[in-house]
Amino acid sequence: MRAARQATRRYRPRRPSLGLARKGWLWAMPCLLALTACAAPTLESRDGYQVDRRYTAPGQSSRVRHLVLHYTDSDARRSLSTLTGPHVSAHYVLTREAPKVYQLVDESRRAWHAGASAWHSRTNLNDTSIGIEVVNRGPYQTPAGRAWTPYPSAQIDTLIALARDIVARHAIDPVDVVGHADIAPRRKIDPGPRFPWYRLYRAGIGAWPETERVMAYQRRFMASPPSLTQWQRALAAYGYPVAVTGRFDALTHDTLRAFQMHFRPTRHDGYPDAHSAAILWALLEKYRPEALSDLRSPPNING
Repeated sequence: MRAARQATRRYRPRRPSLGLARKGWLWAMPCLLALTACAAPTLESRDGYQVDRRYTAPGQSSRVRHLVLHYTDSDARRSLSTLTGPHVSAHYVLTREAPKVYQLVDESRRAWHAGASAWHSRTNLNDTSIGIEVVNRGPYQTPAGRAWTPYPSAQIDTLIALARDIVARHAIDPVDVVGHADIAPRRKIDPGPRFPWYRLYRAGIGAWPETERVMAYQRRFMASPPSLTQWQRALAAYGYPVAVTGRFDALTHDTLRAFQMHFRPTRHDGYPDAHSAAILWALLEKYRPEALSDLRSPPNING
């Protein structure tokens, strides 16, 4: 019996020390907390009620459809003062020297930057757009006539980073990256002909035609230019808010000027020409090909 008791004592498992038990509990705590956090519903307390946000519906998308680019026509101090006042606003302001980005309105909120505006099938673009105000003086008078303030390279680098982020997060189509003049051609001329749209396009932001397609269309339009009605229908098909009247009215002139400032800034007089038509038709072919059949484009443009 004595021998049996000794054998039992010999093989009795040892109880862990209090120190080891504490260490084990401390190691387990993060895991338990993580499991509890994952299992518990995400509750948001509001005034008088709670919202459980544990479920997310996949049937959703961003309300943002457009990115609208502006120039401020003033310096940074005055721009920020105006855009934080009671009448106008923008989501972002991008300064000129040592470029800095100020966010004035959350992207989920509606900023007052576009005004009376239209693009493609939508109007009042404040509802569906994010607005960026780029600090730039715009046009000014010189003894030789009107001149336009250039955009510093560092400022455009910062703008590209900001715009690329916005476009990616909201899945904005290239044709829906526009200037204020594009969506309100009778009222606005910003961001002006010095704005480097092609540089943004090369960075993956916005639309631009293919050079060889422009050349092919231009050869045809030099011999047989589109009618004014075709011009108006083509501009409207791309997105511009122009009426198809068959007359060269003020709206058509201003719309064509806005188009030229965006895509052919070396000449933006607002009058039709073969090169501008070639650019417009090449843009339609690339981004809105369904519109070409309605315009009766010249055949065999590869020739």
